[in-house]
Amino acid sequence: MISRRDFLQVSMAASAMLGASGFGNWSKLAAQQALTQDQLLEFDTFGNVSLIHVTDIHAQLKPIYFREPEVNIGVGDNRGAVPHVTGADFRKLYGIADGSPSAYALSYNDFSALAQTYGRVGGLDRVATVVNAIRAARPDALLLDGGDTWHGSYTCYHSQGQDMVNTMQLLKPDAMTFHWEFTLGQERVRELVEQSPFAMLGQNIFNAEWDEPAEEFKPYEFFERGGAKIAVIGQAFPYMPIANPGWMFPDFSFGIRDQRMQEMVDEVRAAGADLVVVLSHNGFDVDKKMASRVSGIDVILSGHTHDALPEPVLVGETIIVASGSNGKFVSRVDLDVRDGRMMGFRHKLIPIFSDVITPDPEMAAAIEAERAPYKTAMEEVIGQTDSLLYRRGNFNGSWDDLICDALISERDADIAMSPGVRWGPSILPGQDITREDIWNATSMTYGKAYRTEMTGEFIHVIMEDVADNLFNPDPYYQQGGDMVRVGGMGYRIDVNKKQGERITNLTLLRTGEPIDPAKTYVVAGWASVNEGTEGPQIWDVVENHIRQQGTVRVAPNTSVEVVGA
Repeated sequence: MISRRDFLQVSMAASAMLGASGFGNWSKLAAQQALTQDQLLEFDTFGNVSLIHVTDIHAQLKPIYFREPEVNIGVGDNRGAVPHVTGADFRKLYGIADGSPSAYALSYNDFSALAQTYGRVGGLDRVATVVNAIRAARPDALLLDGGDTWHGSYTCYHSQGQDMVNTMQLLKPDAMTFHWEFTLGQERVRELVEQSPFAMLGQNIFNAEWDEPAEEFKPYEFFERGGAKIAVIGQAFPYMPIANPGWMFPDFSFGIRDQRMQEMVDEVRAAGADLVVVLSHNGFDVDKKMASRVSGIDVILSGHTHDALPEPVLVGETIIVASGSNGKFVSRVDLDVRDGRMMGFRHKLIPIFSDVITPDPEMAAAIEAERAPYKTAMEEVIGQTDSLLYRRGNFNGSWDDLICDALISERDADIAMSPGVRWGPSILPGQDITREDIWNATSMTYGKAYRTEMTGEFIHVIMEDVADNLFNPDPYYQQGGDMVRVGGMGYRIDVNKKQGERITNLTLLRTGEPIDPAKTYVVAGWASVNEGTEGPQIWDVVENHIRQQGTVRVAPNTSVEVVGA
């Protein structure tokens, strides 16, 4: 007798063969002009339940450019496994033709050239069109938002998330979970949660004082769809007080809480759930481990690490779906749910090609209304770029190289540090850099640019600590970001060493001298989690630097030597 896992593997293979993963015939089209909205949305409705997944929008209301990472290293059991496959290897794995729309959407090679052909991606008005089209085929489809929605732009910062709450309500999600939202501060989060007429979920969000589930957030919500009883369990980002300033949300604690997740799965199953969906902001590798430890989960909709995968990953009997970031993709998952379990599925990762998809008029009008008070300030041109500005990559991105240059120059520092966050659109060579562009790469509620003195020994400790966060072989010790970006200093990293031994050959680039553990250096950085950090806001620092440069040119970064990847 065929096992359920084998049955699901057959279902996955069938999904891929049918082109239901979203990378069928249209991926071979040579030019944007040959691609249509109907082709992007083509889907053979399957089963009786549909899930729509968006995640990590980071307040990007308008179409953008977004380059996928060149370097995304996996360690331990995840070495060489998706999502730690990039570029040509990724395209070979999924049968994606060079130069195709999907090559542009999902890999980094020839990005600037392909961007000229295929244009911008994303835009919440285009996302609305896609969501409405899916609902037209499946009116009771569940729309689930994986979080990092109320963060990441000029308008979101100045409206304290109100722009995203207002526009997302037009999209009518059924449930949401959280991460960066909490950096608005706990009282503002409570206000926005009260305004939102859909389920706000987080089984792992606890009252910090009493170590009990927080009353503001449900652990799960039931939905009746297609004759099936569906339980959606929320999993907020587990490492909030470590990765972000705990003083902004002192009433709450988080954590992975596997045991409680198992209890919640058992509880919803006992209450008659035919399908169990986890709406997660763990990060993909953490979700894989959780799926191996918690039984009874049918689907994990994964967020946080910004991975975009054209096919789900099967762990045991759980499928894990990754839907990218910045409004660049929407995932549709159709499921055959009967006899109290998931019997099969079809999946499609839909890239939001902005020039192909017709904007939804109601959402487009709402976006313009939210942007109107800030339009003049946002659109002011600060300078131009001769270089592709992008963020993603384990060790450096040109946006962060530019930010580090600004910190060294404007704050008169020897060394600069920029956090390894993964949000922020790209800018093509030859484009203007507007104030909005700068905020898209720097907007956060704790963005002051500090200037301090650190010993060489302490700098090494910081680097080792961040490296362990990224390259610990146990995903439960990873927080899902990239390596701290460093300006003015080079180093060697062996990703397979243990903590304390990964980082060597620290070098002050200005002099070529080794970093002396006993010597003190002036370090400038931003996004400190410490309360009371002093200094100018990072967006002002970067703006001043770009104004002085006029046209920025960012040289290829060769200051990091990577071993063991």
